[in-house]
Amino acid sequence: MAEDTRRILTVSQVNEYIKTVIEGQPVLRSLYIKGEISNFTNHYKTGHFYFTLKDDGGLIQAVMFRGSAEKLKFIPENGMRVIAHGKISSYVKSGQYQLYADDMEPDGIGALYIAYEQLKAKLEKEGLFDAKFKKPLPKIPKRIGIITSPTGAAIRDIINILGRRFPFAEGVLYPALVQGEGAPKQLIDGVCYFNEQNNVDVIIIGRGGGSIEDLWSFNDEGLARTIFASKIPVISAVGHETDFTICDFVSDRRAPTPSAAAELAVPETMELKQKILNIIGRMDMLIMHNVKNRRQRISELADKRVLNSPDFIVDDRRLHLMNLDARIENGMKYTVSLKKEQFARHISKLEALNPMSVISRGYSAVFSDDGKLIKSVDQLEIGDRFNFKTVDGSVSAEVKGKTKNG
Repeated sequence: MAEDTRRILTVSQVNEYIKTVIEGQPVLRSLYIKGEISNFTNHYKTGHFYFTLKDDGGLIQAVMFRGSAEKLKFIPENGMRVIAHGKISSYVKSGQYQLYADDMEPDGIGALYIAYEQLKAKLEKEGLFDAKFKKPLPKIPKRIGIITSPTGAAIRDIINILGRRFPFAEGVLYPALVQGEGAPKQLIDGVCYFNEQNNVDVIIIGRGGGSIEDLWSFNDEGLARTIFASKIPVISAVGHETDFTICDFVSDRRAPTPSAAAELAVPETMELKQKILNIIGRMDMLIMHNVKNRRQRISELADKRVLNSPDFIVDDRRLHLMNLDARIENGMKYTVSLKKEQFARHISKLEALNPMSVISRGYSAVFSDDGKLIKSVDQLEIGDRFNFKTVDGSVSAEVKGKTKNG
């Protein structure tokens, strides 16, 4: 039998070889691939992203592990055109090659801008920007909390405006980073501090202008939710007039600049003084008008005859008392007369029921020794004594016999 000289490989060996060949190509170790995302899956348990990159001519499977996915400034979506960086390798078990992406950026639109729009849409859908949740600013605040960099131009502008417009208010600075990795946490801590201490009437949070990267700390989702939950009104003053951040939308008021925020926070002294003078003038006018009306009323009362001639009121009251006395007397006479008539009727009824009245008409009545009226022979027995009552006296007798009718 001829010896078998063929080289036979297992499937795993072939896949391993292909993997080695692919990874041995320098161009495939680090490359950029442009395409449209489809079949995107955000695996929430592991944090890995699985997706497909495609163009008009083909497609390639891709994966981005959690460590790289967490560094992205935006969340990939189906239909989004991106430029992904990574390496090409083969998965031995399936024999498929795929892109192992470690970074990604939108093709044509910045990642930060996409992240900004995604977060804005999310929070707006939840109602965090709704006008019904906006708290009114205090009319005359005593203390203003300021969350910003202690060395930036923003704090100087705010302090200058507060001092010029309303020097009676006190500014309380909470120093915080306004850009960089640790900035969002410090900004959040500032809002929480003023709410916990409850020592200010309004909060200004912000910084001067800059690029979208410089202002990015104010697009932090945690900061947005902290501002929304603040019991103290918050004025957002981030960047220049054309700059908008998530902080601007969620705050109770948005100021185009830090200086404008200070102007919103406090009234202008001269303007407030004029308002107070206007109020005082209005009060004086109302008081004078009231005094004039009261004087006119007093004058009208002074012309009353009752004040000019006291006898008039005495005579009037005397006549009133006489009328009351006559009414009482007539009422009593009527009541007495009515009661007499009622008494007479009762007497007549009693007389009609009096046995003596019957006797007076020629009849006699029989009573027992104890005074009870005898109505039946059954009430007397042989030997009982009884009395006859007549109109002019009584006769005593003894029962010798009795006969009952029928």
